[in-house]
Parts: sequence; structure tokens; C-alpha cells
Amino acid sequence: MSDVLAVVEHRRGELRPVSFELLTAGRDLAAAMDGELHVAVIGGPVDRYVDRLNRAGVDVIHTVDNGAEFNHDVYVQTVDALCQTLEPGVLLTPHTVNALDYVPAVAIDREMALVTDVLELSVEDDTLLATREFYESKVTASMAVEDTPRAVTIRPGEWPAAEGIAETEVRFFEFEPDDESIKSHVEGYEEAGSSEVDVTAADFLIGVGRGIGEVENLALIEDLAEAGDATIAASRPLVDKGWFETGRQVGQSGKTVSPDVYLAIGISGAVQHVAGIKGADTIVAINTDPHAPIFDIADQAIVGDLFEIVPALTEQVHTQ
Repeated sequence: MSDVLAVVEHRRGELRPVSFELLTAGRDLAAAMDGELHVAVIGGPVDRYVDRLNRAGVDVIHTVDNGAEFNHDVYVQTVDALCQTLEPGVLLTPHTVNALDYVPAVAIDREMALVTDVLELSVEDDTLLATREFYESKVTASMAVEDTPRAVTIRPGEWPAAEGIAETEVRFFEFEPDDESIKSHVEGYEEAGSSEVDVTAADFLIGVGRGIGEVENLALIEDLAEAGDATIAASRPLVDKGWFETGRQVGQSGKTVSPDVYLAIGISGAVQHVAGIKGADTIVAINTDPHAPIFDIADQAIVGDLFEIVPALTEQVHTQ
């Protein structure tokens, strides 16, 4: 039981970016365990997904054609069946809403040790070491998981996306869920408050947080964005206030972004937000608190009052 089974995610006909991070984590873990990386894609246009999942380090891709979108009961039964057939040493999934919906149920059914929201993985002898955060991200600790099999969810943004093209073996996994036990059916998605602006496609992204104070102060950010041809995103507190649509939310419960430049203005750097921006090439942060967590990951830190710095930046951009 040294193989790794990684279950990728898709939504509305597209593989989610974290799926490719999952391949990297799974590849490294399988190599450390002297096993193989098996990847499963459940539902949707599986043939199209296979073409994109054909990455170096993937040994086998298992396709399961039993639905278009995520369904709790379908995933629990299907992943349970995959684990029963393949007997992996580790079941690996992203730490997402979908995975947290079905993985605990599978872990109970298969009597797996479960570790969630993992930042790093390694193996010493036969022991799996999983690093995660505790006490509101104030402490990082490595957990030794000796029991097998194991189920692990990884935090998005902690591993690079897998690259390289391969000729991976593809196997159709024939499985029909028990219709009588399926209590709900997903007909499709309609994103609440969806925005026509795609923050994930921006090259220059300005993230604004609670430090902006009042909603009227957003005009400062809008001026800078217009001058710099940037897209504006927001942390969750501002979305919760109704100042921004949910489509502009960046973070663990929002969008994961990878712009050339991410300018964080008035954002403290809570772990949930940081998880969504680690893919940025360059992170610049403006905050009055020199000890703000955002500075731990920022490439450039500006300690000061955003109400003085942002207008100065806007003026400088205009003069260029």
C-alpha cells in the first residue's frame, strides 16, 4: 500500500487549478514512498480532462464517467470503490469545500487516518509527516501519521502546478453508484453575485482589505487601478460587507490567483487570504503594521499609511 491516489477537481467543464498542484504533491509523495501515482477524475468530459492530466510523473489516470458535476453521494461511493480496488497508501485531495464534503465520509468507511489542510508532506521510513498550522496559523507543526491507509487534503497554493507532457496509461473505472442512496442531484451551477471580471486572468491585480476603512475610500483604489490598468480584487471581509461581488474575492474561500504582480493594500495577511495569492510572481504589500503577516510572503513591503501612499503611486503612474 505505497501508491498514492489523487482525486482531481473540476467545475463547470474545467479542471480547477489546484488539480495540477495536486499532481505535483502526489508525484513527490509517491516517489518518496517508492510507489505509483494514480489520478482519478470523476464525471464531466473525462476524455478532455485526460489530455490535460497527462503530466510527467503520473503513472495511471482512472476515468469515471458518472455525472457532470459534483455530488456528495456519488463521490463518496465512487472514491470508496476506487480505494477498495486500488488500495492506495494515501488518498490525496485538495483542501476544498468539495473534498471536505466527501473525504471524511470515505475516511470513516475505509478506516483511514485523516489529516486536513496540509502545507508540506514528507516520508521518513514508513511514517508520513504532514505539516499543518495550528492556533490561527501562529504555530506550524509536523504530524507523524503511522497508520495506513491515510487520507490527506492539501492547501491550495502550496505546491507548484505540475508540468511536462507524458504518455500516461488511462484506465476506465466502471462503477455505477447506488441510485437509491443518492439523495440529491446537481443540475448545474449559478454563481451567486458572479462578476464579469475574471480576477484569475489579471496580470496586475490590486487586492484591497479592511485597512481601506470606509466604502467611500475605494475611490482611491479605483483611481490607481485605472492609472495602472489593473484589476481590483478583495479580501473576504469586504465581500461580506457587500462592497464587492463574490467573484472578486481572493483567498481560500474565494479565487486562487497567479498574476505577474499582486498589490495588497490594507490587507493584514490572514492565512485564508495568503492561500489564494501564493502563485503571484511578485507580491507588494502596503500596511501600517510592520509586523503584519502579509509581509512574511511579500517580495516588497511598504510600511505606511495607504491614504498617503496610494495617491502618490497613482500620481507617479500618471507621470510615466
